[in-house]
Amino acid sequence: MTPAVRDSALFEYVLRLGDTALVLGQRLSEWCGTGPYLEEDIALTNFALDFIGQARLLLGYAAEIEGRGRSDDALAFRRDVFDFHNLLLVEQPNTDFGVTMARQMFVDAWQLELYERLAQSADTRLAAIAAKSLKETRYHFRHSAQWLVRLGDGTEESHARAQQAVDSLWMWTGELFDCDAVEEAIAAAGVGPDPRSLREGWDRRVDAVLAEATLTRPPAQWMQSGGKAGRHTEHLGYLLCELQFMQRAYPDATAW
Repeated sequence: MTPAVRDSALFEYVLRLGDTALVLGQRLSEWCGTGPYLEEDIALTNFALDFIGQARLLLGYAAEIEGRGRSDDALAFRRDVFDFHNLLLVEQPNTDFGVTMARQMFVDAWQLELYERLAQSADTRLAAIAAKSLKETRYHFRHSAQWLVRLGDGTEESHARAQQAVDSLWMWTGELFDCDAVEEAIAAAGVGPDPRSLREGWDRRVDAVLAEATLTRPPAQWMQSGGKAGRHTEHLGYLLCELQFMQRAYPDATAW
């Protein structure tokens, strides 16, 4: 692999991780001031900040790899929707609290598997980011898993809505394990894992949570994909309108 090919794959890989963290952080921030009760409102806001922090580290590193003078802010606020390469799962709207917790549990279980591997990456910068993020992810997973159990094994209505949330989001989970030329190059270089190798651990974690929550794992079905290649649902455009408004309206504005 030539240095140019390696750097191109590394930039794209880190960008995808950063975009996924950024979009999920923005989604979770939508609960600020509207959480089901004060403690959970604060918890979700803090989780949003965790993901924004991950995004800053990852997008900052991506900008350095790219070497075009862009910053993490430029990557976050100055790209259009088709230039984002996040997972489709994280851009799905909150809808209700059950959907947020189901989506979060799916992502947290995946990030646990991913960051445990990335912490051993041949890329020391990426390994350090993963090691730091792993501490947060362990807590995120406990929180989302406990909530899904509480909802699934709760009242008749909470169980039905939790099952509906799991069912509606399931078709977006397949992309977690899609592998393309970028990820094949990354795996070959010892930088990151082949996404397909994460499925077994993810299945084990998710199945355990669903069983405790008395929820049924959806049957095998056709899966959505395309987010990592820049093909998104309509929801991402609306999300970016809010995320990027200030920089779009007042480019390069600074605080007094």
